[in-house]
Amino acid sequence: MTTPVVGIDIGGTKTAAALVGPGGQVLQRREVPTPARSGPEAVLDAAARLATDLLGATTGPVGVGTAGTVDPTTGSIRYATDSLPGWTGTPVADALAARLGRPVRVTNDVNAAALGECWAGAGRDRAHVLLVAVGTGLGGAVVRNGRVEAGARGAAGEVGHLPAPGAERLRCGCGRLGHLEAIASGSGLSAAYSIETGTRVTGRTVADRAAAGDGVAERVVDRAGTVLGAALAGLAALLDPDAVLVAGGAAGALLPAASAAYSAELPAGWADIPLLPAALGADAVVVGAARLAIDTRDIERTTG
Repeated sequence: MTTPVVGIDIGGTKTAAALVGPGGQVLQRREVPTPARSGPEAVLDAAARLATDLLGATTGPVGVGTAGTVDPTTGSIRYATDSLPGWTGTPVADALAARLGRPVRVTNDVNAAALGECWAGAGRDRAHVLLVAVGTGLGGAVVRNGRVEAGARGAAGEVGHLPAPGAERLRCGCGRLGHLEAIASGSGLSAAYSIETGTRVTGRTVADRAAAGDGVAERVVDRAGTVLGAALAGLAALLDPDAVLVAGGAAGALLPAASAAYSAELPAGWADIPLLPAALGADAVVVGAARLAIDTRDIERTTG
């Protein structure tokens, strides 16, 4: 890559686009609230407007990281939650290609974040990485030999649906009880705090109250981090990565307890695998989407 490319991040709350340079540096960035309630066409139009503003004299494909499970062959959405109503079935790659007049390559937003971190962030120069994104929900991506492993359905790495102790009364975003996402995520913090206090606040507020010394919030955050860290230790032994990266808005709150549990639970044979905070913050998805735009081999699909 010798010229800048455009990467797009489509989420339930905001949509961003960036012009990304040859080393993964963000040169320009645009962002708008996602018009999710107006439907998929409005979301696609918003993304296209941002990208068009940045394309200029650039050539070649555009990359997209989006919420939802993405078919790695077609760039269409196989499944999405209600954060983007009607998004399931949307042919994102084809629809944006028609709007932009150039090829578009699409992956899940957490996959894109992993590509970004491995290109220009905390996973730089590491061939095998597990990235876990702790936000409102809990997502994951597995990088092997420098490529994101998509799996048979484009959904590999979804660590949030592992069974987790302490989450038995908490409901996961998939609708079931007892999953890791139900305890170790922003929504999990909110639900657990509500059970303890009868007061419903956001996960960010729970984290803020824990930092301010609220005893109940401290217990909720510590429990969530401990469960997350133990799960990551088991995944490190299973996947044998060079590093485990933790990204997302709730990562900072959970990381102290997660790091302690991770170190305590990690088997001796994998004791040299570090647990690291991700480095790119809000730019990870657009940087990874740009990386995808220049090399389709960054996503590897497993076939049976």
